[in-house]
Amino acid sequence: MTRRELAHWARQPVQMLVGLVFPVMLLLMFGYLVGGGRGIEGEYVDFLVPGMLALTMAFGLEGTMLAVTQDLNKGVIDRFRSMPMANGAVLVGRSVADMLQSGLGLAILLGVGYAIGWRVHGTPGAFLGAVGLLLLFRFAMLSIGIELALVAGKPELVQAVQILVWPVGFLSNAFATPDSMPGWLGTAVEWNPMSQTATAVRDLFGNPGGEPGHVWAAVIWPLALLAVFFPLAVRKFARLSA
Repeated sequence: MTRRELAHWARQPVQMLVGLVFPVMLLLMFGYLVGGGRGIEGEYVDFLVPGMLALTMAFGLEGTMLAVTQDLNKGVIDRFRSMPMANGAVLVGRSVADMLQSGLGLAILLGVGYAIGWRVHGTPGAFLGAVGLLLLFRFAMLSIGIELALVAGKPELVQAVQILVWPVGFLSNAFATPDSMPGWLGTAVEWNPMSQTATAVRDLFGNPGGEPGHVWAAVIWPLALLAVFFPLAVRKFARLSA
């Protein structure tokens, strides 16, 4: 199933390239055009890049969501159903392919961040731990996206469902500290799972805005989301295939 998804990349390279370029454009836009760094101590780019890395892990789910709904509507799932394969194999294959693309996008964004002046001040082990937290958060968001795609059922509804990701991304500390926001909004931002990941990653990178103790929250939140949404997605898929 993963090889099938990778073959789609070769046949549709533009879609993959757009997905890789979009977060780079966001980083450059907020870094040079929009970003003001309110409430940030130190270089704003050192605060911004980890936040953008976390934001990128939450966005770009629509490609996988569209692929799932297209397979449902084109009868591809019916052909898979006739094969000796577990119900979760299709979803896992989609997830692995998405994680490979996410890893590539993460590497590109790290390179662009370094080119515009961002630096890591933590240890190599802490750096790898930060990357692991980002990918764990992506996998959790992916499980939510697949479940929503299965519920939507049609490609034309995916974009409407994808909009639900925007509050998670922008009601966060990706671009500004909660201290610079109104009290009620800052509290909501602090509880956002993406904010927990961004704060933990900043701490591991040794960047401004990082706070010790958030690593556990950045692990527990995605695992909790996975524990809820991945089984729901597998169950929904099994019912569709029944």
